[in-house]
Amino acid sequence: MARRLRPVELDFTASAPVRLVFTATLAAPPPVVYRSVAVEVGSLPAWFTAVTSAVPTGDGAGRTVRLRGGIAFEETILASEPDVRYAYRVDETNAPGVTAMAEEWSLSPAGKGTRLRWTMAADGPAPLRLALRVAAPGVGLSFRDAARRLDRRLTPARPPSPGSAR
Repeated sequence: MARRLRPVELDFTASAPVRLVFTATLAAPPPVVYRSVAVEVGSLPAWFTAVTSAVPTGDGAGRTVRLRGGIAFEETILASEPDVRYAYRVDETNAPGVTAMAEEWSLSPAGKGTRLRWTMAADGPAPLRLALRVAAPGVGLSFRDAARRLDRRLTPARPPSPGSAR
């Protein structure tokens, strides 16, 4: 059963009791990465395998996201700054114990590519906080896998250079 969470604003991603922060460098430039993260919401399951569906709601003001295992989120977009940042808070979820949650995707140039930083910020009772901290390595692994999949999706295969063997 879905429960309403405490509404939080963008600053929660910097001040939450639990913050999981992961980074990856992608070969694709920020505009291309941003489009996949923030605009082509329905493509999320194609590269973030923990996600089974993602659907924009409210003319793009929110999203409904479902994860493997049956967890669901109703979200409100907090920031949508092309090529720089995309953030949202969770308004309703069936995830046990969570009382507040927000996520932020930050993008910055890295040579010709993008440095992508994902912050998951949450609050809840002590057992939830501990569980999230213990789960951090697995969440990080899931993020790194998603970043690799996204990078492969966005970066066309390059032909071999002359004289190289494949």
